[in-house]
Amino acid sequence: MPNKEHQELVSLIEQLPGKRVLVIGDVILDEYIIGRARRMSREAPIPVLEQTERRYIAGGAANPAMTLHTLGAIPRLIGIVGDDVQRTSLQECLQLAEIDAHLLMDATRPTLVKTRILATMGLRFPQQVARIDTLSRTEITPHLQCEIMQIVYTSKTGESVLLSDYLCGLLTPALVKAIISYCQQHDILVAVDAQGELDKYAGATLVKCNANEASAYLMTELRSNAEFEQAVHTIYQKLKLSGAMVITRGADGATVFDGRSVTHCPSPDVQDVFDTVGAGDTAIAVMTLAKMAGATFIQAVTLANYASGIVVQHVGNYAPTQRELSDAIRD
Repeated sequence: MPNKEHQELVSLIEQLPGKRVLVIGDVILDEYIIGRARRMSREAPIPVLEQTERRYIAGGAANPAMTLHTLGAIPRLIGIVGDDVQRTSLQECLQLAEIDAHLLMDATRPTLVKTRILATMGLRFPQQVARIDTLSRTEITPHLQCEIMQIVYTSKTGESVLLSDYLCGLLTPALVKAIISYCQQHDILVAVDAQGELDKYAGATLVKCNANEASAYLMTELRSNAEFEQAVHTIYQKLKLSGAMVITRGADGATVFDGRSVTHCPSPDVQDVFDTVGAGDTAIAVMTLAKMAGATFIQAVTLANYASGIVVQHVGNYAPTQRELSDAIRD
């Protein structure tokens, strides 16, 4: 990339602080149980772990909120929790991270938890050996949807909306339609991290999904650049988006259609990939902020690729800093 483009991206990073983003989505408590593998079990061909550490991290829709906060933005987070001890752990994580969170309680649902079991065996990083999810796919009640809309109606001047969908019942079609309709009326940017259920996001500003989700939605294999170019254009038209459609492709970068042309944005060269957890959340957070800072969609996606490249070099959810992002571009 020419030095001028480098400088433009670095200048954009300097404009990220202070932007306001309302994040709405499935908030998840990420639990990490780490143990040392001492021997093999006599009961099954699995290692026996002696627990050495247990830690909690706010994940799901909280992850883009954490990234926004680390980059200097001012996020507000809306999520649903259950009436259980996991709710307290999640609240403590968010308070520690200084995230302004509106966690609405529904006693009929559990707090969403993803428990990852990792083993240390003399390697540099622990290796994940199992994951247990505590989830609910039931749609939230109309009453809770009304409560969320009341918070949306308090959107501050210049605030954008980021929808983070983990398909756990919060972002119902009715709620999404109401949010997008309100934002259209008030010229509010709506960015979406969709995990397959793309149709309900018709009319949004910016929608992101990964290659597998796009392939499933279009019911066709996507392999070549030409196939991705057609796919991103087709989805954009089907959803009647007002800004851009982005399909992320892992190490192959991302393909974006901004309503005028299709562009392929390559990923930076990353030598050591340790964990892809949170890369998509980081990408949509950075795209949203970059657009608020005046970036083109191509610049926003390019900046997001650099940020995701930083995240995959860490184990678990990780929020890159402005300094790390600037250094990655300069390097």
